[in-house]
Amino acid sequence: MSVLALSNSLPTLPPSPSQSKSETPKPLSPLLSNFTTTTTTIHNNSISWTKKTIITALSGALSCGLVFSPPCSVALESPTIQSPPPSSEYCREDEQVLKAESGPELVTNAGIVEEAWEIVNDSFLDTGRHRWSPQTWQEKKEDIMNTSIPTRAKAHDIIRRMLASLGDPYTRFLEPEEFSKMARYDMSGIGLNLREVPEDNGGVKLKVLGLLLDGPAHSAGVRQGDEVLAVNGVDVRGKSAFEVSSLLQGPNETFVTVKVKHGNCGPIQSIEVQRQLVARTPVVYRLEQIDNGSASVGYMRLKEFNALARKDLVIAMKRLQDMGASSFILDLRDNLGGLVQVGIEIAKLFLNEGETVIYTVGRDLQYQNTVVADTAPLVTAPVVVLVNNKTASASEIVASSLHDNCRAVLVGERTFGKGLIQSVFELLDGSGVVVTVGKYVTPNHRDINGNGIEPDYRNLPAWSDVTQHLSQCSKLQG
Repeated sequence: MSVLALSNSLPTLPPSPSQSKSETPKPLSPLLSNFTTTTTTIHNNSISWTKKTIITALSGALSCGLVFSPPCSVALESPTIQSPPPSSEYCREDEQVLKAESGPELVTNAGIVEEAWEIVNDSFLDTGRHRWSPQTWQEKKEDIMNTSIPTRAKAHDIIRRMLASLGDPYTRFLEPEEFSKMARYDMSGIGLNLREVPEDNGGVKLKVLGLLLDGPAHSAGVRQGDEVLAVNGVDVRGKSAFEVSSLLQGPNETFVTVKVKHGNCGPIQSIEVQRQLVARTPVVYRLEQIDNGSASVGYMRLKEFNALARKDLVIAMKRLQDMGASSFILDLRDNLGGLVQVGIEIAKLFLNEGETVIYTVGRDLQYQNTVVADTAPLVTAPVVVLVNNKTASASEIVASSLHDNCRAVLVGERTFGKGLIQSVFELLDGSGVVVTVGKYVTPNHRDINGNGIEPDYRNLPAWSDVTQHLSQCSKLQG
């Protein structure tokens, strides 16, 4: 097996993760006896969810080819609750939500099909096949609803064929068993997903967009549609969904207090929830000595963009810096993506404040955005990003963002070329649909989808060439 060799010559690339039988990356070169290698893996506890999920709309934007991990259940003690307001203050829509949650047996086969139709009607982005239009989609609904749907299996089959007619390989149906395996994409660690909901006054509310049935938050009393007001006493007004999800995270089996307002009218409740981590760390890292021990390179392999990716990558980067790393390699080979928002937040770790991460385009206003870095970079040292033809989606966001902002050199093969954003929506019977809702364009306004990203080098260059390349890039942009 070939091995990673860093020197001032032009060595071959290290083996991609798919070529290795071991999860732990190999030392740089056993032929150079003066190399010192320290390999570290971040460990996190994980458990399994055994119950089905009720995520109403997990808009974490998943990539293609996801391999799902098993889900889990946990029972928690009853939370403390403030006295509820008079019944007149409850909202009719809240009563409807409660009825829907307590009466899934009322869901009809036709209702499931119509729900899937409406999701596509509201959110689907036709990215070039031109098979969707409001008129043709309405005609399809009329044709379908005029037919008999006697069984749930028939309803699911109709949804499959309905989605297939769009000609989008990423828009697809999920059986309840498939949908229930999405717990590792829970960014909160307590089984809920948040969405920013604009207010008329220009502010933003954070609402519970989805819950894992019998998961930590659901068992403790958090409800679908709740507004999150505070986490561990910290007011979250003005914070993004990602920031609040980060506040909710913590060590496995520890507790977090979440203050929520049920529905639009209350009551307000402080709920203690026990964290239960499902995702496994996707980060493996090590320190390499090069140039006869005169310099150190921090190697970081990121296998997917799950709920732990950013947190664990930050840990790795800080530890490698403390160990003396003066440059970094970020290995994104065979990384098919995952949560797009996590990819965006990871890219920000390397960018200067105000630099563009990515442009997003979609029918829904929430997918029409220019994403910029809002903090100083965690590291400013030269970076090499390793890519191949299985580097896709969120991985391509990171690679293109660092490349176009002159923060990294790309080495390897042309990337996969998946520039689309998918959201995952649950249907009322526990099944789900994955729908393409947007696409992204690089900071240099390149459309990645179907094109991929061409690397700067096929083989790993000398670090002096890396530094020179990045310097020239910055001058051209300046």
